[in-house]
Amino acid sequence: MDGGSGLNILYANTLELLELDQLQLWGGAAPFHGIVPGKRTWPLGRIDLPVCFGTPSNYRKEVLTFEVVGFKGTYHAILGRPCYAKFMAVPNYMYLKLKMPGPNGVITIESTYEHAYDCDVECIEYAEAIVEAETLIVNLDQLGSEVPDSKRHAGTFEPAEAVKLVPVDPTCPDDRALRISATLDIK
Repeated sequence: MDGGSGLNILYANTLELLELDQLQLWGGAAPFHGIVPGKRTWPLGRIDLPVCFGTPSNYRKEVLTFEVVGFKGTYHAILGRPCYAKFMAVPNYMYLKLKMPGPNGVITIESTYEHAYDCDVECIEYAEAIVEAETLIVNLDQLGSEVPDSKRHAGTFEPAEAVKLVPVDPTCPDDRALRISATLDIK
C-alpha cells in the first residue's frame, strides 16, 4: 500500500494472472507521473475489481477502480489513497499494519520486516536494471551514429586531398606510380 499514491494501480501482467482480458478496460486516457521516476505514464485503461480484506468471520469487500499500466513492476498492484478512503483504512508504516473497521470488529492486515525488506530490495534491483537498460540503449544509439559509412569497405584507401604521383621506377616508361601526399614533410 502506498499512502502517497493518488491512484490504485494494477500491472498488465497481474491482469493476465487474474485471467482478465484487456477488452474489459475502459477510459484512462489521462497520463500520470511518479510511477516511473522522471517519466509520464499513460495507462492502458481502467478496470473495477472487487478487493477483500480480513478473515471469513470478519471481512470487508469493496469494488476499487484500478489504473492498468503496461509495464512490469515488482508488485501485483499498488493500493493508494482511494483504497484507504473506500475501506476507511489507517496504515501504520512503523509497525507494518493496516487497520480498518469490519462487521465484527477491527480488521488488521500485517506483514514482517523481512518481507518488507525483501520487497524493497527487489524493487531497487528492478529500478537499477531499468536504468542500466536505458543507459545501454543510449550507448548503443551513440555507437550506431558512429558506425562508418556502409558503402566504404574496410580494405579501400581514400587518398589525402592533395596528392602527387611518384613513378615506381623512373627508368621504366610504364605508367606505374605511387600516390603520396603533396603535403608530406621532407624529414
